[in-house]
Amino acid sequence: MTAAAPISLRDLRSLRQAPELSLEERTRLRQELDRALAGSDWFTIGVMAPDATSALTALRQCERALGWHPLAESAEPLPEGPVFLKGNQRSGGLLIRGEEGLGTGVLISGQRDGSSEAGDTWGPLPLDFFAID
Repeated sequence: MTAAAPISLRDLRSLRQAPELSLEERTRLRQELDRALAGSDWFTIGVMAPDATSALTALRQCERALGWHPLAESAEPLPEGPVFLKGNQRSGGLLIRGEEGLGTGVLISGQRDGSSEAGDTWGPLPLDFFAID
């Protein structure tokens, strides 16, 4: 029996659901992600979650862990049930909409100033990937 290859950001691209990760895999992915993020000027984030509270918690953990300014929440009531949160550092805002049939996880896209090309997207990462103990 051969050991599974170490998981990488590239491996996550084909997943619909964030995988469960060992501490070693989380550490390795975080190091890889930090290198990838260094090549971007600003970011968008998507959070697929079972509810709005879980999505906001994952976003706020990510903001703290990566040193991002907090995105502004809308005054609209939060939807019930599964959601997709979309945040944009450039606009400073976020939107949460009800969305059935999604997986669960955090997606981050790196953007470059002055580029019209789509940035690279990393994830899905587990909702608690950026939790700070």
